[in-house]
Amino acid sequence: MATILIVSLVAIYYNMIIAYVLFYLFASLTNNLPWQYCSNWWNTDLCLDHHVMRTGNGAVPFNLSNTVSPSEEYWSRYVLHIQESSGIGDPGRIRWNLCLCLLLAWVIVYLCILKGVKSSGKVVYFTATFPYLILIMLLIRGVTLEGAWLGIKFYLTPQFDLLLSPKVWIEAALQIFYSLGVGFGGLLTFASYNTFHQNIYRDTFIVTVGNAITSILAGFAIFSVLGYMSQELDVPVQEVAKAGPGLAFVVYPQAMTMLPLSPFWSFLFFFMLLTLGLDSQFAFLETIVTAVTDEFPYYLRPKKAFFSGVVCIVMFLMGLILTTEGGMYWLVLLDDYSAGFGLMVVVITTCLAVTRVYDMSPDALLQALLVYSIVKYQPSEYNGTYRFPLWAEILGILMGIFSCLMIPTGMVFAVLREEGTLWQRIQQASRPTMDWGPSLEENRTGMYVATLAGSQSPKPLMVHMRKYGGVTSYENIAFQVDKEIEEDDDESMM
Repeated sequence: MATILIVSLVAIYYNMIIAYVLFYLFASLTNNLPWQYCSNWWNTDLCLDHHVMRTGNGAVPFNLSNTVSPSEEYWSRYVLHIQESSGIGDPGRIRWNLCLCLLLAWVIVYLCILKGVKSSGKVVYFTATFPYLILIMLLIRGVTLEGAWLGIKFYLTPQFDLLLSPKVWIEAALQIFYSLGVGFGGLLTFASYNTFHQNIYRDTFIVTVGNAITSILAGFAIFSVLGYMSQELDVPVQEVAKAGPGLAFVVYPQAMTMLPLSPFWSFLFFFMLLTLGLDSQFAFLETIVTAVTDEFPYYLRPKKAFFSGVVCIVMFLMGLILTTEGGMYWLVLLDDYSAGFGLMVVVITTCLAVTRVYDMSPDALLQALLVYSIVKYQPSEYNGTYRFPLWAEILGILMGIFSCLMIPTGMVFAVLREEGTLWQRIQQASRPTMDWGPSLEENRTGMYVATLAGSQSPKPLMVHMRKYGGVTSYENIAFQVDKEIEEDDDESMM
């Protein structure tokens, strides 16, 4: 339940990011990119584009600290229209162009998950492979630009002193959670559709290595262009690079305006982001729909397409606040608090459960990072200038805590469903149920034979589980087996 709550919150704002990508994708279908010059109605006197920044001898006669790029004003003043909002408590009006893009994003997602993995699986064949073609094209174009080596050098030069900062390790862990989908349930959901004898070790190796190689290639493609941009603007690379939405919607679009055929490269870039974003969104929605339908298979499984549509509609309505003039403040709040703390708790709890069942040593690194993130908590900010009010911080903290509370709540319900004393209930609730094991009867071999319909007794499986990590609870038979095992041990000792 904790995972479903986290994934639901992430899916709401993640599709808003896809809506931004759609907005820029449509804006790229023009001869001149709208964020290329400062002659638009949304630009201010502070706007200064790179076309007039350089003089004949290559000097930059302007004080860049007091200027704003056209791409930044296009993002903040035209796309977001954030100048009409005073903060998170003043959302303002709905931006209907963003609202329509959000609606289109949800329609695309729904059509692709309409028939579950049968439809989304076929779409993923394209959305998971085509981005590599675009990435290679951007990489080739980037490394051939003048000054690309500046960005690549900055990208490859390690800063070992940062390894001493626990914050770097926390950000690294969260990045892996997002890029690999650890803790979000997507990998488990899709893996549940595999055959029983699927080689999961091979699949795990392919996914992890593929993720690492993709990240490295993307880094070369991005920083080569940033190096070119750094040389054109005559500023250090670290002043060009930005984290978060600023990189995708401000810095890189500005870099595209410096290239020949800039609308073409801009379209390719945002189309790549669209396909990558849809892949993640498919996983989020499939996780939510599959988890709920599996809990109520009799009612929802025959109507899975209808239920998927209801989920998409509800999340679209909940995401309308993000399409307002102050919607970016809400998006940042969701991004900072919905998944960070709660996701680490879910992953740590899962690791503890796995180590308990399989008798492994728990990983203390994640637990140490979680404690550090709590001790060194810092309030959320937007753009380095806006600090969220106290009520918004409390709301964000509650989002993270509420998802974590689902874990002990589920434990309490599991204990209450059992019979006996409190300790007996805890023992039974912490053991696998009788139907634990392979889903299909033909795969229930060996120790699972006793759980098949018509078997005389579940005792063989229970004895096996008692000796190798726990006993399944089946009414009061678990305690009978415990007692019999103890008697057998006493007799063997005598």
